[in-house]
Amino acid sequence: MGRPRIFDNQRYVHFVTFSCYGNRMHLSRDQCKRLLLGALNHELERHHAVCIGFVIMPDHVHSLIWFHETGQLSSFIRDWKRSSSRSIKLYLLEQSEVIRTFLDEDPIWQKRFYSFEIESEEKMEEKLTYMHMNPVKKGLVERIVDWRWSSARFYELGKSVGVPIGWPKL
Repeated sequence: MGRPRIFDNQRYVHFVTFSCYGNRMHLSRDQCKRLLLGALNHELERHHAVCIGFVIMPDHVHSLIWFHETGQLSSFIRDWKRSSSRSIKLYLLEQSEVIRTFLDEDPIWQKRFYSFEIESEEKMEEKLTYMHMNPVKKGLVERIVDWRWSSARFYELGKSVGVPIGWPKL
């Protein structure tokens, strides 16, 4: 099976998913989620990107990202994963109470990411619902607004979620 094709030659909204290496639960700690959001903020600004929504699960991440220019997705995801990986790994290695389930040389993230290109508001709303329902379906919370690590509280309650949320100009 060949590599999945990433379409980044038009101004799509990208529904992106990437996972922790070996499906480990590196993001089960709140501080790791905070570090990931900090890295997302930095890369959104650096790449002039818009975050439409996100959810951080214990072992994977979903996000909806839009760029003002084409050809940005791969470098954005590479930079987001690289910067968050460094800070998350450093944090986890410093935690003496953490039972180490990984070696120092193990990566935090799987190498690849998956992207689904979206061209309609209807499909964006479908993906937002899918993302926001993830913690409910996994039994982590009863209501989508109870999961602090997603954009659901922004959409449902108008509350800040630690990342600027916007809507693309399709």
